[in-house]
Amino acid sequence: MPKASNIAVVEDVVKKQVKLSNLSIRVSSNNYLVSLFLSVFFSSLLFYIEYNSVAVSFLFFAIVIVPFLYFNDKIVIKGETLHRKGMFPYIWSKLNGKKLKLKFSDIEQIETQSIRALKRSGTVFYRYRTSVRGNDSHLTFASGGEDYRNFVKELFPKVIEDVLDNRSIELRDYLADSKEILMKAAFAKIPSAEVLENSLEDFSNKNRKRNNFSLNYEDYEKSDYLRRLANELRITGSLLQSLETFRRALLITPENPWLIFEFSRCLSSYAGVEKSLKLDHRANAALRLAEIKTKDDSKLLARIGESYFQIGSLNRSRNCFQKSIDLNEQNFRSSRGLAEISLREGKIAHVIHHFGTAKRSVQSSSALDIWASNEIGYFSQLNSNEEYMEAEVQRINLLEGFRKNKSMSLRFSFVGFFVILFGNFTEIQTITNIGWTLSTISLIAWTIMLIGRNIFLQRIPIEVFDDSDDE
Repeated sequence: MPKASNIAVVEDVVKKQVKLSNLSIRVSSNNYLVSLFLSVFFSSLLFYIEYNSVAVSFLFFAIVIVPFLYFNDKIVIKGETLHRKGMFPYIWSKLNGKKLKLKFSDIEQIETQSIRALKRSGTVFYRYRTSVRGNDSHLTFASGGEDYRNFVKELFPKVIEDVLDNRSIELRDYLADSKEILMKAAFAKIPSAEVLENSLEDFSNKNRKRNNFSLNYEDYEKSDYLRRLANELRITGSLLQSLETFRRALLITPENPWLIFEFSRCLSSYAGVEKSLKLDHRANAALRLAEIKTKDDSKLLARIGESYFQIGSLNRSRNCFQKSIDLNEQNFRSSRGLAEISLREGKIAHVIHHFGTAKRSVQSSSALDIWASNEIGYFSQLNSNEEYMEAEVQRINLLEGFRKNKSMSLRFSFVGFFVILFGNFTEIQTITNIGWTLSTISLIAWTIMLIGRNIFLQRIPIEVFDDSDDE
């Protein structure tokens, strides 16, 4: 009997591993929602002008074809490779020649954006959108359930940390089921968000208390447990409970720079939710304190530098990156950060230098080495070739123009919708016609801007100007 039970356990483990190695998640729905919206609108327009047969075709495309394509468009993990599956990506890959596979070792960047979907009494419902880039491939998927958590747990730990941004690292380390995290908070006797909502003002006063006695192993263990719980609560959007948990951890180990850094990020998130300048100042002060407390941890200094860069404190960001490099010369993250600061300041020669340092610091990832080489080649061409610089400036100006005009066109289309509703309500045909005309022209312009933005998003190939020079 014991032997049979051991075999059953082994079989369960094997099945779980097979399941994890064939995970799938649907791609981000943005493009499909745009197609659905445009199809429904033009179907309505065609019904209005009594082109019923064509209108039915558009409506069929909207309610049948678009959902079918979306629900079959997935990203699948097979072994250590990402595969894009579905009819639309297959056709698109045949047209543009891009591959539908991306090895983990070829990933150059993983970036995650957090979007606040809803706020209720100190709890924020976050939606995460992750972009994976590498080897001329770009895959995007969004949170929305267990699939996303499993995908993150399988993918993020298998790539080197330098390709992950701050948010992706946090998801890798702390993403978990929200119900389980709230149960852990209840066992740790963390009050609910409703109870904590009015206690934030005296938060800093509570934090001023410091332990003057020496800490034992159990104290450090408790602080580490609270730190992890605080970060898990922050990732799930329970910001007030996260702040309270950070407070309790800081009372035990107030000198821990990692704890102060993570607390500052939580406080910054809550300040953004509440739109509070006072809380934002407190978050920046905590970030500064984490920098002061950090002595010889180059990894933490690089993470602090990235946080400074995100809030626009370029000088402090530069100082942190430089301190990090002084402690560890083989620091890709800090060298890349210095390159981004130089780019923000328009110092192209410095950008090339820092990307060169980043390339020399790469030890285990050929993908990062290739990426750094491409960046060096691109900015070197910008620095030495005036024609290429002029072409790229025009491209970027076009992108900015597309972005502004796209937003304006969409606003005009919504104005047109209200005009249509007003015309239908008042039964004045002329007003309805004006509304349909305004909405149609605006949406056509919006579609053109959207396509133009996607076309000009890619850099102009360096080879185009190299060939012209050779001639």
